[in-house]
Amino acid sequence: MRGTSQASLEATRAQFEPVLAAAGSDAYILGEQLFTVVDALDGSGSLRRSVADPSRSAKDKAALIAAVLAGGFDPRTISVMQMLVSQRWSRESELVDAVSLLAIDAYLASAQARDALVRVETELFALIRGLDGYRDVRQALSDSSTEVSRRVGLVNELVAGKADPVTLALCVRATATPRGERFVPALARICDVAAARRARMVAHIVTGSELTQAQETRLEQLLAAAYGSHMQMQIAVDPKVVGGLRIQVGTDVVDATVLSRLADARRSMSV
Repeated sequence: MRGTSQASLEATRAQFEPVLAAAGSDAYILGEQLFTVVDALDGSGSLRRSVADPSRSAKDKAALIAAVLAGGFDPRTISVMQMLVSQRWSRESELVDAVSLLAIDAYLASAQARDALVRVETELFALIRGLDGYRDVRQALSDSSTEVSRRVGLVNELVAGKADPVTLALCVRATATPRGERFVPALARICDVAAARRARMVAHIVTGSELTQAQETRLEQLLAAAYGSHMQMQIAVDPKVVGGLRIQVGTDVVDATVLSRLADARRSMSV
């Protein structure tokens, strides 16, 4: 999402964030309702076109979505939807993507209110890594030809009773209603959103052997210096990694030597 749609999303998130903070753990309810809106928009082309139509006034679209959601939806859900439809979107689909992202934000905010956000992020990452060697399971969780009940049942076997309720809810959503996204990439994206909530970038690190605490600390310092941001490190061990260390931050893939040079270059520019 870029340009007009990205600006619209950022403007709405900025207004929604204080609402989530005030909602505390009840933000989970807002997340559930926003995902219900996602399903409604995905399932109705006419509704989607109506609320994303750039030729209609913001006031008209806000009134329309309020009427659609009246009777059962939390006023805070209705309010954020009115904010969204009042913005401009490059594509109809990007409006729906924005609703989905706000729903994820709401789920994560509810975990954050319980001091469980780090736990949720850690559990999602552990599940991603745990599925590395199970191609058939990953395929089943992403296969739209497999019955939804079977996919959800598989998620429950993997997660239910072992993880935070927000972790389970996000995993169920990722397999039951994938919206064109495969299960593992969907969870990886949610991990990035969770890290962003804590004002940190995410570094996905695969190392050939266990790192010592001193090595982890040094690596985090290098990453922070290179990218100018606090860094959340997700570390997995794979003895097959060539060179001993692989680091990915967003679309950047670097090794420790390159990282050191980046950090040095950034420091020299700040002098």
